[in-house]
Amino acid sequence: MKKKIGITGQAGFVGNHLYTTLALDDSVILVPFKRSFFSDIEQLENFIVQCDIIVHLAAMNRHEDANVIYNTNLELVTKLVNACTAQKVTPHIIFSSSSQEQKDNLYGKSKKEGKQNFIDWASQNGGTFTSLTIPNVFGPFGKPNYNSVVATFCYKVAHNEEASIINDGEVGLIYINELVQVFIDVIQQKASVIEIGKNSHEVNIAPTSVKKVSEILGLLQGFKKNYMENGVFPSLEDPFEKALFNTFRCFVPENHYPVKYTKHTDDRGSFVEIARTQTGGQFSYSTTVPGITRGNHFHTRKAERFAVISGKALIQLRKIGTDKVIDYYLDGNEPAYVDMPIWHTHNIKNIGDKELITLFWINEPYDPEDADTYFENV
Repeated sequence: MKKKIGITGQAGFVGNHLYTTLALDDSVILVPFKRSFFSDIEQLENFIVQCDIIVHLAAMNRHEDANVIYNTNLELVTKLVNACTAQKVTPHIIFSSSSQEQKDNLYGKSKKEGKQNFIDWASQNGGTFTSLTIPNVFGPFGKPNYNSVVATFCYKVAHNEEASIINDGEVGLIYINELVQVFIDVIQQKASVIEIGKNSHEVNIAPTSVKKVSEILGLLQGFKKNYMENGVFPSLEDPFEKALFNTFRCFVPENHYPVKYTKHTDDRGSFVEIARTQTGGQFSYSTTVPGITRGNHFHTRKAERFAVISGKALIQLRKIGTDKVIDYYLDGNEPAYVDMPIWHTHNIKNIGDKELITLFWINEPYDPEDADTYFENV
């Protein structure tokens, strides 16, 4: 049976990510929510009676008057509880609390007291309640100067604005995709929970990364210089850096694109570098006019692939120190590739009557100071 799930605050940062992820799940029916429902009791009650599960994310995080934050957040909880009580329904309510609830501020106090109100409702009415204590969240589509320091820095760095550090402390962070998975685990009753009352449980979510503010800013400034200015993809092996890079890319101004390639042309044809990465190597393509041969060199450490996507080619290899030549015939009508072993001199020749187009990948970008490229005819 499909679960009917409603998300208060579905248009917000976390809500939007959770909603769009759950929309991919065929076992879920999403019950649409609008902010106006909290101002119309009839609409709010109509919403809650449709839901098996309600994820309560709607909240105010920032306001110049902290009392407004406190009163607003408690009011939202009260309206939700009252609607469930009036309609005598007992959905599973999942609440986004915060690590701030242990601190002496009105936002944290609103989360702590709101959680207690849900605990009391679950105990008295037979409902089910789960509270998620969430650390600082970052990810694509965060609102600068509102959701997180990461969103603020991403926007400022990508738009050439000065990003200043007020307090260079350590920040515990969780990527939005990781947080969404915790919500899904709770929905599917797969999460490890702690009992905090009758029919009530809690999930304390630990940060998946702890970084100094200056470290985050340094990484983003590196993305700006290497990626935006020079077109170089960073290393995507570290999970945090990959998540931060994917977040940063969403703040790149639209008018940054399209970025024109540099095309190198001579009497053989043309050569364009497609992409360069810090760990993934170099991606390129070449065009070669009929009758022309490229290459005739070998490498001692590099892994390389030639992929023919248009035209007809002869790729030849010969192991250094031997006489045997290996011939490979490729046709772009049936795209194929050949990988170049080390210590094999190799070339590629256009044997057709039209331009040959070849894609190249090599595991490290070309460095003229350490090219590992030695010329010898096949």
